[in-house]
Amino acid sequence: MKYTNNAEMYEIIEARHRDPHHILGMHEIEVHGEKWMIVRTFCNVAQKVYVVDRMDEEKTYEMTKIHDHGFFEVVMKDRSEFFEYKLKYEGYDQHVWENFDPYSFWPVLSDMDLYLFGQGTNYKLYEKLGANLMEVGGVRGTLFAVWAPNATRVSVVGSFNDWDGRRHPMRNRGSSGVWELFIPGIGEYDQYKYEIKTKTNDVLVKSDPYGFYFEFRPNTANIVFNMNKYQWNDQAWYDGLRDKDVYNMPLNIYEVHLGSWARGENNSFLGYRDLAERLGEYVKEMGYTHIELLPITEHPFDLSWGYQVTGYYAPTSRFGNPDDFMYFVDHMHSLGIGVLIDWVPAHFPKDSFALARFDGTCLYEHQDPRQGEHPDWGTLIFNFGRNEVKNFLIANALYWIEKFHIDGLRVDAVASMIYLDYGKKYGEWVPNPYGGKENIEAIEFVKHMNSVVGGYYPKTLLIAEESTAWSNVSRRTEDGGLGFKFKWNMGWMNDFLHYMNKEAVYRKYHHNNLTFGLIYAFSENFILVLSHDEVVYGKGSMIGKMPGDYWQKFANLRVAYGFMYGHPGKKLLFMGGEFGQFNEWDCTKSLDWNLLDYDMHRDLKEYMKDLNYLYRNENALWANDFGYQGFEWIDCQDANASILAFFRKGINPDEYIYVVCNFTPVPHYQYKLALPFEGSYVEIFNSDDVKYGGSGIVNPEPVKAIKKEYFARPYYAEIKLPPLGVTYFKLKTW
Repeated sequence: MKYTNNAEMYEIIEARHRDPHHILGMHEIEVHGEKWMIVRTFCNVAQKVYVVDRMDEEKTYEMTKIHDHGFFEVVMKDRSEFFEYKLKYEGYDQHVWENFDPYSFWPVLSDMDLYLFGQGTNYKLYEKLGANLMEVGGVRGTLFAVWAPNATRVSVVGSFNDWDGRRHPMRNRGSSGVWELFIPGIGEYDQYKYEIKTKTNDVLVKSDPYGFYFEFRPNTANIVFNMNKYQWNDQAWYDGLRDKDVYNMPLNIYEVHLGSWARGENNSFLGYRDLAERLGEYVKEMGYTHIELLPITEHPFDLSWGYQVTGYYAPTSRFGNPDDFMYFVDHMHSLGIGVLIDWVPAHFPKDSFALARFDGTCLYEHQDPRQGEHPDWGTLIFNFGRNEVKNFLIANALYWIEKFHIDGLRVDAVASMIYLDYGKKYGEWVPNPYGGKENIEAIEFVKHMNSVVGGYYPKTLLIAEESTAWSNVSRRTEDGGLGFKFKWNMGWMNDFLHYMNKEAVYRKYHHNNLTFGLIYAFSENFILVLSHDEVVYGKGSMIGKMPGDYWQKFANLRVAYGFMYGHPGKKLLFMGGEFGQFNEWDCTKSLDWNLLDYDMHRDLKEYMKDLNYLYRNENALWANDFGYQGFEWIDCQDANASILAFFRKGINPDEYIYVVCNFTPVPHYQYKLALPFEGSYVEIFNSDDVKYGGSGIVNPEPVKAIKKEYFARPYYAEIKLPPLGVTYFKLKTW
């Protein structure tokens, strides 16, 4: 006699049952006033299945196949209470295997987990959704959980069930929209995806939004991974951060694209561990304080540089597994180098296997394309008004800090988030309820995210790439700001490069491009950037932007960097710029390291190394970056000669650094430098030193301040000012 409802049985066989636990697993039935136990299972690759009592394995019950497609049941008339059991299978090839029944377990996610998710405040959501290895009732396996509120059925498919959506349908957790299933025996490195049946009866196969590890592209399956086994060794790094003020410390960032910093044989990718050793040694030698990685989140298309993210919780498998990336960060910390990553919460690509129309509806994005799409980029915009979407992103920010010990997030394309009309024409966007172009929901998300991350991890560097004049980007949310700690100074970058691109004879007409930045330099906590965006798309390399002959190009680049390092604001330079790569950056191959076989490139590298260490060692160059008290002009008006002079202030006068920049190839052998104090001044750095490839116009001996008012200063000294050069002086106290 069959005790299974035909309608439900066919819903399982045809993979359209919304609540598989209602029929599968062990249940109590009442027949003729007696209570019996019944177990049902579906396995289309077994010809026989047995229920085995876990406490008494001698006690087994052979199940009856009640449908040829693989539906089995057994009624145990001698059992009236639930008991723990396993299922023993016999395949058609005589293969025998055992496993615990996924449908014998109670839900794992608590009501509070789901409530907090619905509120957008389950900040460790990555420990709940996704594929988490765990032990339930003494049984090891993996809890799979995914948010798909508009699906009619969701199944886990993978290498362990022949990618068959009938084998492991998931339990729906009601109004939360979450589906979950604990599958015993699924361990590390098993591959999986989610098969989703939509309300229109389409079947989608999707990667896990919370997946920790992906197959190597172009494959897109997730891989179960144990995120808790790596043993960290960076406590000394965190001890060193404890007493640091993130605003008043040297911050000199080397921006890196891991896929093209260096390559292996046959242009192959290097791994995270190999890169950790080679890149770490180089960055330490060069004196940078931090590296910033272009997005290392999983992405399918190399030419997107990582900005088209399909796996927000997964370091890309191009370079190894998550443990390998943990080692990368750990090793950098052991060398005293901080690690920042580019983070992309503004938009995501339309790839069908990823977030786009995840459950057949616009789940992570807006339904209206005027709100949900970037026409210029061909990408989708997150729906920042949805709590679950905000939770996905905020938990993701915390995840990289918690699990990978990341020291900071540079948030990409903030302007595209906070402006509804970003990159759009009239009629392509929808105003906010007040008729404005500000994206109120995105602004609140940014503030919320920065408040949460800053609250949990106050030493984390939160950096905005925000390209407009939006006010208070790097001010606390309590003070009406967006809550970032720093902001990229895009205005300075554009003005500066516009100036440096000019032939020296024309620079006097563009002098304000250098001085204008000081008008607003302290309105935000700025980082001066010469980033990857400035050496692609036909813009040329840094040295390629410089005018003049071969020698002048290098001299121009040295004075440019020297001015940048003296200017208020933290620093960032993209890889290759430090040794004068001539070719525009190409993400498909290594930097042109062979250029270091040539003197001028090798000398420029040494120049940047010395400049980096000078910057780190002189607190006047970084201790007061964000206030007028740290900077004074000496002469900002000499446009005809294209000369600038200023000084950076430390706590005491003997710490002040005096900077003079000459942006023409004309040397000045008796340049009068106005000074505030008497005494002798020592040249501590000169870009024209012959060891840097310069002409050797330096000041080898201290220069004495002459007591005579000059440029409203009580003293001046005569110095040699090199052509296309920068020189740094300091008051002699020894």
